[in-house]
Amino acid sequence: MARPTSRFRRLPVPPTVWTLGFVSLFTDMGSEMVHALLPVLLVQGLGASMLAIGLIEGAAESLAMVVKVFSGYLSDAVGRRKPLVLLGYGLAAVVKPVFPLADSVATVTLARLLDRLGKGIRGAPRDALVVDVTPPAVMGAAFGLRQSMDTVGAVLGPLLAMALMWLHAGDIRTVLWWAVLPGAVAVLLLLRLREPPRQHGRATPPLTRPGLARLGSGFARLAVLGALFSLARFSEAFLILRATDVGLALAYVPLVLALMSLAYAATAYPAGRLADRMPPAMLLAGGMVMLALADLALVLANDATWVLVGAALWGLHLGLTQGVLASMVAGVAPEQHRGTAFGVFNLVSGVALLAASVLAGWLWDSAGPAWTFGVGAGLSLLTLLLIPVLGSGGKRPP
Repeated sequence: MARPTSRFRRLPVPPTVWTLGFVSLFTDMGSEMVHALLPVLLVQGLGASMLAIGLIEGAAESLAMVVKVFSGYLSDAVGRRKPLVLLGYGLAAVVKPVFPLADSVATVTLARLLDRLGKGIRGAPRDALVVDVTPPAVMGAAFGLRQSMDTVGAVLGPLLAMALMWLHAGDIRTVLWWAVLPGAVAVLLLLRLREPPRQHGRATPPLTRPGLARLGSGFARLAVLGALFSLARFSEAFLILRATDVGLALAYVPLVLALMSLAYAATAYPAGRLADRMPPAMLLAGGMVMLALADLALVLANDATWVLVGAALWGLHLGLTQGVLASMVAGVAPEQHRGTAFGVFNLVSGVALLAASVLAGWLWDSAGPAWTFGVGAGLSLLTLLLIPVLGSGGKRPP
């Protein structure tokens, strides 16, 4: 047991991953300040329905995942990751002022789509860059660290939003202006990052059907599994709406996402390290159990306490699964097609997420929130049963 530990210590997470982690931290801080208040602004300020929330969130997150295919493809084709990463983070920073200026659901929708477009542009090239610079023995730890730092920002963002809501007497639009600053810091940090040269040069991305087949059957199973995970877990916007539904005061609504993100941040890095030393499918199974329990808590919720319990369990699910899934994709993706593999994986997950969020909004409007989270629990248990079949690949050999 001592030998793997000492080897791990001799192979620390590379500085490039730390830099990307801090960039993610500041970007997510600003994004979650917006995300924590946007559903309330849409429903209470602009009169949007729950189905509209589901459509907006599903379309926004799905757009991000679809765009990752093309940004990953492009980063493979040109042999560079940083320009696309910088473009994606820069777009997210530039669009932030649109949120406090928005006076209609359509304007908010456009801003949300542009924000997630930036996420899509940067996502696959950033993940591929992590793989490019990280030794295989600490791949899980690297993805876990970056995801954990990203989620620290997701904790700080809602907490800062809550403090600013108190300071500005509940003025949502004034608080949204503060979300501009963290994104600017992230872009400045990213400008200092140096991308290492690619050893294998430019690739011919496999975007044809025969080419995609070259990603392998192990990757195909993981892509299906990723879609099932997205189908079982709809947008976190419904956590915020559940909190307002049970009467949580508006000033404290950001606490829901803060608690979820705190659990996420505390779990992601340890889960990543464990994924380097044990079958990742075991961690995925534990994550789906957490999601099913979160849905159950939200079905039973009749006050804010149960919503907060559900949010914390939701965060544990994310911490046990998101970085682990990324490291599994890295374990099966051909070196010259890493960006494309991450993009295709996220495309499949994005289509499922759109379906899940629309279904969640429709169920809420037609049958109530208990049905929304009850169906989520059922899909979580179904996915849990399929993990042994679909999650057997993705472990990078030592």
